[in-house]
Parts: sequence; structure tokens; C-alpha cells
Amino acid sequence: MLRFRDSSFETISASGPNGALCHYRVSPENDRRLGMGELYLVDSGAQYLDGTTDVTRTIAIGEPSAEMRDRYTRVLKGHIALALARFPKGTNGGQLDSLARYPLWQAGLDYDHGTGHGVGSYLSVHEGPQRIAKAGSTVALLPGMILSNEPGYYKAGEYGIRIENLVTVVEQDLQPGEDRAMLAFETLTLAPIDTSLVERSLMTNIEVAWLDAYHLRVREALLGQFEGEDAAWLQKATQSLAS
Repeated sequence: MLRFRDSSFETISASGPNGALCHYRVSPENDRRLGMGELYLVDSGAQYLDGTTDVTRTIAIGEPSAEMRDRYTRVLKGHIALALARFPKGTNGGQLDSLARYPLWQAGLDYDHGTGHGVGSYLSVHEGPQRIAKAGSTVALLPGMILSNEPGYYKAGEYGIRIENLVTVVEQDLQPGEDRAMLAFETLTLAPIDTSLVERSLMTNIEVAWLDAYHLRVREALLGQFEGEDAAWLQKATQSLAS
């Protein structure tokens, strides 16, 4: 905590219909209690001397509906598709944006914000020139650049979903038969993703393997900082989906 200096932006904490407003800000006129059967979305970040964070998680309060599970899983599939992307040097964010939207497009759905923005190091939480969006920057992604990976879905008047991690662009080793230098994303954010909202039948084995490997990283990195009920919660939150 000695490296913590401040929040990197005003936290978005929203449930039910408030979550459908992707840039919701609480006020005495629109705040509300959490209700069973609703989704809760929290988007928060902080400034540390060694970096800037920005993370969003959506969790179920009680039992989610089948529609909520479907939409959440499609958002997660898009998040994983971008996390697993491997692309040639010279690629810009606009050329990758559709990877995160495709699972939603298959169901006639979409979201009206960018998929990823650049992030500074102890600087601005929204910092260019890199970004991932339909009208993305024409600036090529370069090793060391940090961006968000945050597809979402918002049903007006009912609920909102967003899953956001920060990623950094890394170089890839040339594989046999390849003749182009390739790049990929390394996920930086380590926080459990709510698996109670996952519709397993929509997930491929590759997607499940990514999620399980991610949760193993989260557990191994964080478990030593927890004890008692908190440690038990983390163990449960990061258990394998395949088992």
C-alpha cells in the first residue's frame, strides 16, 4: 500500500438498471439498494508509483436469469478472444476490435463504446495514441503498450455487463513456418471473474482452458495475502470450470 497515491478515476458502482449506463455516476437521486436476481457492476482503478490500474467486474446477486448468463458469457468469450489474439507487427487496434464483438454479433447484440483504451504508467488512465475500437487509432500496436480489454453489454433499464482487464503488448517467438514477426497480449490484471454467470455450453474447450489458467494465476499470486474466510472465498472464486 506504500505505493498507492490516489484513485485513477471516480469509481462506477452500479446495480440493476444503473449498470446499463456505462458511465454511471451515483447521486442521491439515483442510488439504489442491491436486489436479488440483479447484476452488480463495479469499475475502479488506482494510481500507484509503479503503475495505473483500471478493472471492471460484473457479479450476480442471487440467481441470474438465463438471459443474463447468455449475455455475460458472450462478453467473456469476446474478452478471451482478444486476450488470446496473436497478430502481425503493424496491426492497429481497430483491426482487432471485432474479435471482442463477434460472440455478441452472433446473437444480434453489440455495445456502444470502445473495446480498449491506452493506459499510462502512473499517468492518465485513458491515454493514447493506442486504442481498440470500431473507429480505432491507426497507430500500430507496439511492445510495451498497455491497453484495456473491456467488452460489455447493456440492456437499457435492466442491467449492464462489462469484464475489464489491462493487457500489455508483447513480442512472440517466430514459430516454424512463420515469416511475419508476431505480437500478442499479456494480461496484467489479476482478479477473479464470476463463473456463476458462465453458461458452460457456450464456451469452447480453449476458452475454458484460458479461464482456468487465468484463475490459477490469480490464486497463486494472491492466496498468500489472504487468510481465513477470505482465503476460502478466493479458493472458491478461482476453482476450475473444467472440473
